Amino acid sequence: MYRALATANGFAENGWDVTVLTCEREVFFRYTGADPALEPLIHPGIEVIRVPFAWPALDPDVSHYSAFRALTPRLWAKSRVRRDVIPFPERGYGPWRSVLEEAAERIHAAHPVDLVLATANPNVTFTAAWHLHSRYGVPYVMDYRDAWSLSVFSGARIVEPGSRAGRWEKRLMASAREVWFVNEPLRAWHAEVYPATGERMHVVANGYDAEFAPEPAGAAPDPADGLTFGYLGTVAGQVPLVPFVKGWRLARERSDLIARSRAEFHGYLGHYQAPNSVMQSAIESAADVAVRYAGPASKTRVRQVYASFDVCLLVLGTGRYVTSGKVFEYLATGLPVVSVHDPGNAASDVLRAYPLWFPVAELTPEAIADAIIAAGDAAVSVTAETRREAIEYAQSFRRDRQLQPRVAGLLEGLQLPQPAVIS
Repeated sequence: MYRALATANGFAENGWDVTVLTCEREVFFRYTGADPALEPLIHPGIEVIRVPFAWPALDPDVSHYSAFRALTPRLWAKSRVRRDVIPFPERGYGPWRSVLEEAAERIHAAHPVDLVLATANPNVTFTAAWHLHSRYGVPYVMDYRDAWSLSVFSGARIVEPGSRAGRWEKRLMASAREVWFVNEPLRAWHAEVYPATGERMHVVANGYDAEFAPEPAGAAPDPADGLTFGYLGTVAGQVPLVPFVKGWRLARERSDLIARSRAEFHGYLGHYQAPNSVMQSAIESAADVAVRYAGPASKTRVRQVYASFDVCLLVLGTGRYVTSGKVFEYLATGLPVVSVHDPGNAASDVLRAYPLWFPVAELTPEAIADAIIAAGDAAVSVTAETRREAIEYAQSFRRDRQLQPRVAGLLEGLQLPQPAVIS
């Protein structure tokens, strides 16, 4: 959401006439969670067009169920999956293709489009771009927030080249004006798989939003009060919560400072509105050692949440291709950052030169405890010079500084006197 908002605003601020094509607001509130406080931040010149999206598999209202679904739920689920992938090979999202293409057609008829920027996932959003390109020659950009054919956690292929999805991606890549990725490992992998498109692939890192950026930390905290170790962001299913809790317990046994401290998790537990019960249980099991779940936090409250932290916890799932958007905000705090993730994660590339980075050597309780203790010690003893160096390093990761070169490049390359874009 944050990347999409910043991208649409970035084009609008550069003089583009922007129309955003998306689903109805209710979809977010019902299924994935929403932060309505961000809506006023949409650039006033942007037109938002909302179209219906149905997600029957997640519909909690049994009054909507057919007799077939109510009486034979497993058969219904199998039938639904088969129907989903007929229009487009993406479970749950395939039927949205026709809705998106029809809406794109209407938008183009009313006000001719010069460029489409499609952001995924879901990957079906690329079909709106493909539709206008194949029918009217409209150029398009593919913005990957994740990956389609690659598991960013395991590094394994999850879409085979000869499959329908694989053929779709190859076709889309071949015709794209540009393809954007959030980190270099993802760009490099796709450039190897699709060499003909390699020169048109770019890294547009997520970065942090300057208007929401946490205020850089000031004086070191009083060790007598203990410290607040904080996590802010979505807790994905691959996040090593159990290893972290074990390491936290061990750190409290080894350090008087950590024994007086607490660990807080702010954000969604999982990718849906309802908290993931397994993750919630893992956190609640450590209540006796001052670990707690603080719930989701609006983007507009990011500064207040970070202001309550003394150390940032970067707890991520393993994966060479995993960066995470929160890492950039963590840098902007000027606080110590404890990395509880595989050292090979792409996030390590961002943090390597940060002077207050405390990575784990491996995902064991002992190594996690060592990193927690070292970060805690640094939090109460950091010098003003080190803090200044940390904050200066973070400046290059502002989101606008990541996005602006690509927006400017597109404007120059298309040579449009009055640019217009669908995001």
